[in-house]
Amino acid sequence: MTGIENKDPSYYLENNILELRGKFTISELNESLYEIEKALSGFNNDILVIDLDRMTFIDSAGVTAIYYLRDRLVERGIKVEIRSGAEDIKRKLELFSQGDKSREGEVTKTGFFERLGTSVAFVYNDIIVSFFQLAADITYWSVTDLFHRQTRRKGEFANQAVLIGVNAVIIVAAMSFIIGLVLALQSAAQLRSFGANIYIVDLTVIAMMSEMGPLITAIMVAGRSGSSIAAEVATMKVTNETDALRTMGLNPVRFVIVPKMHGALITMPFLTIIADVLGIAGGLVIAVTALDISPLVFIHRMQEAFYMKDILFGVIKSLVFAYLIVITGSYFGFRVKQGADVVGKVTTQAVVVAISLVIVADSIMGLIFY
Repeated sequence: MTGIENKDPSYYLENNILELRGKFTISELNESLYEIEKALSGFNNDILVIDLDRMTFIDSAGVTAIYYLRDRLVERGIKVEIRSGAEDIKRKLELFSQGDKSREGEVTKTGFFERLGTSVAFVYNDIIVSFFQLAADITYWSVTDLFHRQTRRKGEFANQAVLIGVNAVIIVAAMSFIIGLVLALQSAAQLRSFGANIYIVDLTVIAMMSEMGPLITAIMVAGRSGSSIAAEVATMKVTNETDALRTMGLNPVRFVIVPKMHGALITMPFLTIIADVLGIAGGLVIAVTALDISPLVFIHRMQEAFYMKDILFGVIKSLVFAYLIVITGSYFGFRVKQGADVVGKVTTQAVVVAISLVIVADSIMGLIFY
């Protein structure tokens, strides 16, 4: 047993018990703390109990000293248990407690089903519910503002129609022409081997009108305008412009998103028709140059190959795609809460998710329509 007597405070160290006695205050502590720490330097047991039953008084400095000793021992891998008797000593220990560092670093293991349930709850509450709430909000105000002209921003609909639709004509037309050309080119060799050259018209027309035209347009608009919507809304969130709109009594969804929704819904069907025409034109080029089909024969066969329902289904798809693109861009924009560095991340996420939703929706509508 080691210790000091006839001092206040005093201590005794025997086996794995450190007994502290007397007053542990700032005025009596300096020399005693050094001696206690020196005595503990040779302590080699796995656990140490600090017994405070015979301690008469302690202040904040004394509590700090006890926790200091505990932390030094924990760093050496020794588990420390503090045992106090008097109620006032316990209250002061709790009042100035710094937390039990002996438990730091312990990882609470959770089961597979608990982690699965937590993940599902997070996805449902923080992603799915909020997405559909925003979609419902945008849908409501988009329909309502059709009948309340006085609530619209003058000229904003035309501005958004130009930004989303008119400015995308060149890229949509170019990509549609190239894809129609490549589609016909890849099919030409197979059709030629069976002597079925004329069916290049059916293949090109049906593929572009019912599938490729709406899908190509949606992907182009998602990458171009969907990213722009997400970046604009996210920037407004970061710079507190959305809060400023609410302060002025304006709904950010109604003020910012609804004109974009109207512009996208009006222009997407026209972009889809342009994509259809240019894609068929690409097939015409291959039919004339690679399969020796005259333009007149191509046009005559084209009239027999497509039906009005293909045009109608393409327009319906384009409206659904436009709705998904605007909703997705707005959703990721409004989710931004951190600094400006997150704007780029949510923009990328918005484009990826928008294109994914477009493809999923296209598959579902394909199963329904055909």
